[in-house]
Amino acid sequence: MVEGNNNRINKDMGLPIQQNRPALSWELKIKQKVKMVPPFLGKFRPVVGQCCHQCTPDSLSRKLEQNSLLGFNNLLNVTETQTRHRGWLVRRVCCALFVSECKVYGSPASDRLDRICQSNRVREVLTADHKAPEGDDSQGQLSRLSPFLPLINTCISPGFLRFMGWAMQKMFACMFGSVHVNLNHLSALHKASQKDSPLVYVYVRQSAVDCALISLALFCHNLKVPYTVCPLHVNSSFLRSILQKVGVILLPSSALTEMEAERDNLYSPVMTSLVRELLHEGQAISVGVSAESGQGGQWLARIRQLIKEGSVPDVSLVPVGISYDCVTNIKVGLRSALHWLWSFLLGKPSGSVRIHFAHPFSLKEMCESGRCRVNEWLPLQDLLLPVILNNRVNCVFGNRRMSWLLPSYYPSALEEQSCPDRDLSVAIILHLIVSATSCMAVMSTSLVSSLLLYRHRKGVRASVLCRDVAWLTEEVLFRKRDVGFGGSLVEVVHYSLSLLAPHLIIAAAPSRKDPLIVPRPSLAATLHLSLQAQTVTHTFILEAVGACAVSAMLCEVVFSGVSSRVRTDGVEGEEVKGDMEFDVVLCQTELTERALQLCHLLPPGVMPPCQSSQSFALDAVDSLVRCGILIMEEIPRDIPICDFLKRRVALTWTTSDDPYQSDSDCEEEDLRSYKISQPRQCPDMLFFLCSMLAGHLRALCWTTAALDHMSTPLAEAEFVSQLHSYLCDTANQKKQHYESCSEEAARTAVRTLIDLGVILEERQTGGVVLGVSPLFQLSENRQKLHRFISQYLYN
Repeated sequence: MVEGNNNRINKDMGLPIQQNRPALSWELKIKQKVKMVPPFLGKFRPVVGQCCHQCTPDSLSRKLEQNSLLGFNNLLNVTETQTRHRGWLVRRVCCALFVSECKVYGSPASDRLDRICQSNRVREVLTADHKAPEGDDSQGQLSRLSPFLPLINTCISPGFLRFMGWAMQKMFACMFGSVHVNLNHLSALHKASQKDSPLVYVYVRQSAVDCALISLALFCHNLKVPYTVCPLHVNSSFLRSILQKVGVILLPSSALTEMEAERDNLYSPVMTSLVRELLHEGQAISVGVSAESGQGGQWLARIRQLIKEGSVPDVSLVPVGISYDCVTNIKVGLRSALHWLWSFLLGKPSGSVRIHFAHPFSLKEMCESGRCRVNEWLPLQDLLLPVILNNRVNCVFGNRRMSWLLPSYYPSALEEQSCPDRDLSVAIILHLIVSATSCMAVMSTSLVSSLLLYRHRKGVRASVLCRDVAWLTEEVLFRKRDVGFGGSLVEVVHYSLSLLAPHLIIAAAPSRKDPLIVPRPSLAATLHLSLQAQTVTHTFILEAVGACAVSAMLCEVVFSGVSSRVRTDGVEGEEVKGDMEFDVVLCQTELTERALQLCHLLPPGVMPPCQSSQSFALDAVDSLVRCGILIMEEIPRDIPICDFLKRRVALTWTTSDDPYQSDSDCEEEDLRSYKISQPRQCPDMLFFLCSMLAGHLRALCWTTAALDHMSTPLAEAEFVSQLHSYLCDTANQKKQHYESCSEEAARTAVRTLIDLGVILEERQTGGVVLGVSPLFQLSENRQKLHRFISQYLYN
């Protein structure tokens, strides 16, 4: 890329390189080492956030004045040019002037309480509630609804909203170097906001400031600020009153978590009625969804229920991708907020944020068109247990059912949904998680973290790291994922290492100008790098699944004790002595089945529900061909097909002379096979991709082994706590693989084993109790499960 283009990218991106501070020795050496590297960043910027071509083709076909050349806007960089005034004084108060000139859409509560009290779903619960006081119905209703009155009276005050807009700009300026918003789809949002369908913004929960960033971005661009569903427990009554005047819907003061609030049989009807009234008023709503537990999905289920019963005509869903250089965890509360603000005022901002608003699409179209596939959903037990316990070769085709994304303790209307309706609600939740994740920008710290964790865990020189960052950036852009940085290669690497320095060991010897960079072998450092690398894993998920399937087949070749070279003189094979050569030819059918089985073990939010698992597995294998790891081979047609099909092989791997098996001697099959390519970079690339899923798979293996050391049944919280302790102890003993012992990894592993039937959950009045199923109390079956999972695990 020419220097002019690079300067333009720097201007658009606003890379927040920290200046005016003394440079460390390793920083100077990096700059000296790579200062001659030419400027870099891909040759194009991909368009992200498009609608699903299968589920919402009508929304995709609408041209809402989308422009891919608008660039980015830094919300924290407010100048006098963004106001109507000019002058010396204006430059010093331009932020306050800008906030005062932004368009605000007020939303008073007015008679919302009366309308909610008169709704049928609320009246039915009040009538059926035996604790309802006798006498005056209105007084009894108000006393029963008193815990929910602050939630119902949540409103948007223009004065408070302007003040909070100014305060958030100042607060985020202390936290981040920049907050960039992709302007490409904002014109589409302006167009969609003028239609009858209200907008519902959906994002994946990462930090407590996610919802505040979305509201600030919309406020600064004269869009309607949404009512924000905030699943946080706030004790301070002063802070609650302020947040409720800017449209933040908090949990009831008596509830600590969403799960505790949902157990109240009146909470769900009141919230459903509240959502109905907000949508009738034309208000926008912002909802956060957790891919780990599905929390937040109940709000989407409520909106879909309102559309199904005709209470709301339609809504436009807008997935929002938020990317952080460094995710900031903030505790909510007046004292903690003041302490946090004081610490940031004393320090300097670090990191940047990138916000992408995806293209709006119709929820009604997705629900009524029937294009969102839910008719092949099967329990995980039906999909994998025959393969694990009975060594069945042929897979059961279908998608893994994840009904736990919409827990069954929801009362009233949500419990009355039939199984297909419930599956459709879960499919919508999954689809939005995938959509929001796919439009997240890949940050520079994510690239460096993934390279250090998955490719250079033992250390890497700065020059090699710079080369790999340039290569990985081009690979990310090639897969139509946007990146959240710009500038020359030296700036990008230097900036990333500055942010990740507390989690790295950077050795700069005086005799060498090329520093050595090693990730710290500690739990906190590894978990931080693993969290940063998640967006890269999502980008390469197809290749990672295919690589793990190839690795499983190669391991089978090694354990079989014969080489892949089958000679034509009748000799079936020869013993392997030394390292195996990469001349193995893999059968397409077997490779696809391995990839399909692995798909069922993936965590939620990775694979879109509208795509079948079989199609995903086929794409995973094809992706390895596109990136050069596999080479496709075909049988020459001058030899009769039946001559090949008559010859059987016992191993799951095969060669180019004998590639396929068939149940019929004359049945014509797809005669394709794959061979490992010979370039020198292929093994490194294969192992790099396998390492991306190693943390998740290793957590499953360790969880299976932990069942031998746990006395069950246990309460769910205690079970997860003991498992988390076991994972940490195992990692500490091995002094490595700390990415497999996070709390999220423990919860995901427990959920997978529950779906697999290894762990049984029993719902009791005090909560959920977990115990090992009788089938897997046998050590033989647990060993089979461990072998099945570990075949995909690259060590």
